[in-house]
Amino acid sequence: MQLPDELDPITFDLVRSTLESIVDDMALTIVRTAYSNVVRDNMDFSTGFCNRHGELVAQGLTIPMHLGSVPDAMAAMRAALGDELAPGDIWTMNDPYEGGMHLPDIYVVKPIFTSDERLVGYAVTIAHHTDVGGRVAGSNASDSTEIYQEGLRIPPVHLYQRGQPNRTLFRLIEKNVRVPDKVFGDLNAQIAACRLGEARFLELLAAHGERQLERYLTELLDYSERRVRQEIRAIPDGTYVFEDHIDDDGIDPDPLTIRVALTVRDDTIHADFAGTTPQVKGAINATFSVTRSMVYAAVRCVLSPDIPNNAGMFRSITISAPEASLVNPVVPASCAARGLTGFRLGDTLLGALAQAVPERVFAAGEGGNTGISIGGYDAQRNPFIYVEFICGCWGGRMTKDGIDGVTNPFSDLSNNPIEMTEAEYPLLIEAYELVPDSGGAGRQRGGMGVRKRFRFTEREAVLQVRSDRQRFRPYGLDGGQPGAAGRNLLIQNGVAQVTSSKLTTLIHAGDVFDHVQAGGGGYGDPLERDPALVAHDVREGRVSPERAREDYGVVLTPGTVEVDAAATLNERGQRAAGGIAG
Repeated sequence: MQLPDELDPITFDLVRSTLESIVDDMALTIVRTAYSNVVRDNMDFSTGFCNRHGELVAQGLTIPMHLGSVPDAMAAMRAALGDELAPGDIWTMNDPYEGGMHLPDIYVVKPIFTSDERLVGYAVTIAHHTDVGGRVAGSNASDSTEIYQEGLRIPPVHLYQRGQPNRTLFRLIEKNVRVPDKVFGDLNAQIAACRLGEARFLELLAAHGERQLERYLTELLDYSERRVRQEIRAIPDGTYVFEDHIDDDGIDPDPLTIRVALTVRDDTIHADFAGTTPQVKGAINATFSVTRSMVYAAVRCVLSPDIPNNAGMFRSITISAPEASLVNPVVPASCAARGLTGFRLGDTLLGALAQAVPERVFAAGEGGNTGISIGGYDAQRNPFIYVEFICGCWGGRMTKDGIDGVTNPFSDLSNNPIEMTEAEYPLLIEAYELVPDSGGAGRQRGGMGVRKRFRFTEREAVLQVRSDRQRFRPYGLDGGQPGAAGRNLLIQNGVAQVTSSKLTTLIHAGDVFDHVQAGGGGYGDPLERDPALVAHDVREGRVSPERAREDYGVVLTPGTVEVDAAATLNERGQRAAGGIAG
């Protein structure tokens, strides 16, 4: 470990590991005390810690898409509220055009002071709230056309000032959200996490002293920067261009393009999104804070895992995007469903990085989690809102198959437990399973997509779905095939209808929504996959016997799941010679 001579490497590691444990303990506090399923079970939240200058020095094991936005959010809050800073303050905001990402993601930040009122840092939390008002329950609809339809827009303000609650703000929130008990419960979980972060950091400060601790915090950022620059130097210089696509914006039928030119030069990376589709009517516009987050997260995917996750790693990365584009919209563009574009940004960036460091990049996963909200009122007119982000799979990697039934690396979420869903909401989960033949064929097979089937049991509700990858399947790499496409099926009065990837519609008791996510792309030529592995996939139900032959050229002995070696050799030989199309 290369450190300045005056700093002790053992103390450096102690400070680093303590900070990491603080932000992880903050995350555990939120899980233990949150009210909503989307925070408690889906784990759609993040924690971090900033130094007194507002620079991120530690990230919890939470959501990369959130954490890269912290610099923007902190800059906005410090600019708006820094002159009034005082012990006992807690700040909040959610405005996507003032450092945030979309309205359901509410930031709660607590400035931390010493006993003699010197600012020493900030505890930071972000959580996706069940509802922040707007035209559709859950505040996450894809078909809103301007931000004013999406809910309560909170600029940087005091949630608490000198220890006293901002009662006006609390009343405004209460009157504008459908489920204030869930919202206030989750806000209080964020506040509890911030207070825990404050207490733990002050313990660290007492152990090391303010002056010495600040030197180590500064070195944490500098150390990350040095390590990142060192690793970027090992990436071949050049400009790597990649395009990926979104099915549509939920309003207009035209497909949308995200284009990136990733330029590596010496110890720097620049991501340029010129050529990306202009901002759209639908709510999938991703604010520039989201774009920045995804660039940081994608680059982080190809770096050594032992580099500390902090703002130091951001210093060698620059980003540009056309104003009023899908990845840098301007007011009044709607952005409630910005997660979809964020995940496609990740796919696009990894597609570019695969050209530079193919051994470190996996094929495209499911296309980002699927957002579902079901909101209405029961017979007593009590509101209910179910929010879930269904997580799918990874694509194949150079040396390993894709992973089934797991969150993509940019969201780091957990799937909702069925028992909790059925106990709390008017829903029956009739299927929750992996989909055979959905992983793209390759030397390394893509992960399997997830299927989830919901039956609604209350009188009436609004169903809102944000999904994709029905028209543009997850790409494979190095000759791997794309993953299977996603699908939405709505069954009403016994009539089944395949729907678009994004919808907002009324549902009634007995209606069924059946969602299938896309599978991950494959990696490498499928004809190079070990036939024994293909047979094992058939035995496990991952691949059908028909697709084993069609995709992999593997012939099974009739009536068994054993490889017919001679027939397989002949099948693959004919394909290699061009006799049979693969």
